[in-house]
Amino acid sequence: MLSKDWDFNIEEHDVEFKDDLRAASGIGKRKKKALRSLIGEGNQAYVDSDLPEAIRIMQEVIRIEPRAASAWSVLAQCYEDTDEPQKALQLRIMAAHLRHDAEEWDRLARHSKDLGYNQQALYCYRKLYRLDPSNVDALWDRACLAKDMGELRTARHSLVAILKRFPHDLTVLNEVRPILIELSELSLCASLYQGAFDHHQQSNSLGRADGTREDNEKAANHFGLLEVLVLADLYNSLGEYEHAINTIRKGCRWLQGRAAQKFWDVCDDDREYDLPGDDGGDIYPRAGDVRPGLYTLDVNARHRLAIARLKLGEIEEGKMHANIVLSQDAFDYGALFGETADAFFELEMYADAGPIYELLGSDAATSSLYVLLQAAVCRRMLGDLREAVDVYQQVIDADPTNNEAKMKLAELYEIMDEPRKALELVYQVIDSRKRRAVQRDEGVKDPSENSQGASLFEEKSKSKAKASTNKNQGRLTIAQLRDLEEQRKQEVMKSYKRVEELWPLILTNTQGEHEEAEREWVLEAEKLVETFRETRNLFLTTRHNPFRGMFPRYRSKRLHEEAEENRMVSRLELIEQGNLLRRSKEGEDSRAKVDFYRGLSFDNWLRIFMQYAFILTKRNQYELADEVLRHIMISNAYRNPDLQDTIRITLITCAMMSRRYTVVVEQCRKLINTHQFNNEPFRILVVALASGLPPTDSFISSTLQKHLFREIKLNDAAIKKPDTLKWNATGGRYVLTTSKAVEGEDMAKLNEGEDMLEEEGEEVLAEEPTDADKNKHPRIPIKDNPMIVAVYGQVCIAAKSYQSAIFYLLHAYDYCPNDPTICLCLAIASIGRAMQRQSDNRHHLIAQGMAFLSQYRTLRKSCPDGLAEVEFNFGRAFQQLGLHTHAVVHYERVLELAETNHAEHGLTKEAAYNLSLIYVTTGAIPLADALYRRWLSL
Repeated sequence: MLSKDWDFNIEEHDVEFKDDLRAASGIGKRKKKALRSLIGEGNQAYVDSDLPEAIRIMQEVIRIEPRAASAWSVLAQCYEDTDEPQKALQLRIMAAHLRHDAEEWDRLARHSKDLGYNQQALYCYRKLYRLDPSNVDALWDRACLAKDMGELRTARHSLVAILKRFPHDLTVLNEVRPILIELSELSLCASLYQGAFDHHQQSNSLGRADGTREDNEKAANHFGLLEVLVLADLYNSLGEYEHAINTIRKGCRWLQGRAAQKFWDVCDDDREYDLPGDDGGDIYPRAGDVRPGLYTLDVNARHRLAIARLKLGEIEEGKMHANIVLSQDAFDYGALFGETADAFFELEMYADAGPIYELLGSDAATSSLYVLLQAAVCRRMLGDLREAVDVYQQVIDADPTNNEAKMKLAELYEIMDEPRKALELVYQVIDSRKRRAVQRDEGVKDPSENSQGASLFEEKSKSKAKASTNKNQGRLTIAQLRDLEEQRKQEVMKSYKRVEELWPLILTNTQGEHEEAEREWVLEAEKLVETFRETRNLFLTTRHNPFRGMFPRYRSKRLHEEAEENRMVSRLELIEQGNLLRRSKEGEDSRAKVDFYRGLSFDNWLRIFMQYAFILTKRNQYELADEVLRHIMISNAYRNPDLQDTIRITLITCAMMSRRYTVVVEQCRKLINTHQFNNEPFRILVVALASGLPPTDSFISSTLQKHLFREIKLNDAAIKKPDTLKWNATGGRYVLTTSKAVEGEDMAKLNEGEDMLEEEGEEVLAEEPTDADKNKHPRIPIKDNPMIVAVYGQVCIAAKSYQSAIFYLLHAYDYCPNDPTICLCLAIASIGRAMQRQSDNRHHLIAQGMAFLSQYRTLRKSCPDGLAEVEFNFGRAFQQLGLHTHAVVHYERVLELAETNHAEHGLTKEAAYNLSLIYVTTGAIPLADALYRRWLSL
């Protein structure tokens, strides 16, 4: 506000003021004269030491003309004489805006700083820099003050401005480095140090004889070993490992006075700094014409080389440097040991990282909870579960409040099939979090409002800063969200790799020899599944809103992410961020789809879900598998129709294994609805309910019968009266429209398609269909389809409604007379109807059934396994009719075919069992006993 209201050119406004006075017809002259007279009276009152009168007069002058600089100055002096320095400082700042004097702003900045008004001091330094950009001392003071206050960006701008005037100054570089690292501006920091390195190399092309600093001023500003190490660290942090290697090699060569030896740059390895052997020769054999240089290299510099080589994938070269570093004393170089172990750990080289962590953990001077936890992870990944348990127990004994270690130990106990111990640890973690939440709620109190004082700005005292921290401690910054999301991504990738490693063992776990591996697989897969399911952005309510990533890019920069060590809090933070994004994005159309989440493609995620569901079903946890599959089905990551079909078929598979045939029927009906006028869903239905009493009960359910009947009517209308079909965009299928032919029907059931949707409880989304949806209409059939009427006839057969079955199966026979299945079904329906009391012409129906059975034999016997099937069905027909002699002949032929081919047919045991029933009924007990021993014994 001050910069807007008080920053103006006093000369221009003075000329404008005089022009206004001249245009006032003499009145202005009297006003100007009166104003001068008032200023004179005020000055005289101050000279006479009548301070109250001087203050009153000067306030009146300011009221009349606020731009009278002398009045502000005299008024400030009056308050200073009355021992009110704070008010005097405020008034002098007001006057400084009118004078534009750099020295005045400098004095005001120092005075404000002395009184503790740091924000006001920063403002004064900023005004000073605008008036006098060459004042480096003011920039330095501003940077130091901003750094002490935590205003890192202000400090960064000031120090960078100094570097523009004094490029490559190492004192300024060392001061700005921690600030840039804290602000995550590593690229800028690396470019500044690289520029300084190049500058010092050009100014001293030969370098120095050593990398040490002398105690004179000139050497103190020389680019030395410490700066080389800093630049290498920056490049390693940025992932620019080749630059880090070049920095160490060229920098140390230059510091050793060997800058002219550029031929070392042609070597891809670091033979220049190989260690000499005991006999002065080479320790490491090198290929090529260039012999190893055997030059000395500082341990810290070699450590940077090791890290860069390892991260670059040059494992052997990196291990060589790492072994040299690790040969030092762990007490003196504990930090280097830890970073080397971390590098091995990130590369999943647990066999190399584990011993280093254990070495550090064995000494109290170098041990820490982090080191012990890392050592435990290495033990676990190497399969030493018991040793990992011991390490985690050691961590918990040292810090009983370490919930992370308790959860990791609980996971190990679960893998080792010790659920009681795992459950006890989980309960401890839950109780600890509850107590911590209560303590946090009791500790948060409203901060007391301190007086603003004499500063013109909102000064942040330490107490207010702490209160602000307590107030917002449950919320995460954007940087924290990004860091935590990266951590979550690394955890997901690590778990996924472990799941992939264990899956082959799961496939071979038929005899229970890999139970421990299966428990670990389930545990890791469960973490992945829950990570996916708890992400709100993957389960949006709008249908045509694909997943755009955790940080979707819009026209303006927006960020929201899942974060926080407590998973619940991180999820709520991301939900809030997502709501803000959707509200701000309202009205825009952005469909940037992302096909991966936390490093894994959605196809890989789906494969994990399917494998997880299968394993749960096998372990008698079908309800959980069903819940997971139904949940991911509504995810916006799997709205693709093909993926929806995959998930539904997975549901059908799990339901079949758990004998939940109502679920099988439910999902098959939805497949039929989705793929209208398509025969494949009907084939899936028939295969899924192939045989057995429970499947038969589901196959003949009234809801399925009604559903199939509606499909028959739709197919018939599509062929005979296509004009009566109408596309229903909501349901994504054709439905029947109102016609005169149905005037007598109930009006509530005119639209069979809508009635079907309501009955099945389909999800109806109140959204307009997209153009892509409009282009996906199924093709209307142009000829009769035998599939659906045949399936409906089979339902009638299973329900013993043979008369209806014959009616629909004859329709199917008319559409496709050469299908052996239809002929067999007609034979079954005809013979079944003949056996009922309501039959009015049994002989005709039996003859009809045998005719269709003969037609079935003609069509089927050409198949490789068809002859045995034909013989069995004929035997079954004769047995039902009570013609046991004929039935025995056909059953014996089935058994003879099995003996001849030296392989049992699928119907061999059924034929032997039916034949044994005939033998028992007719009193041929020895023959039945022989069948039992030959075909029906294990």
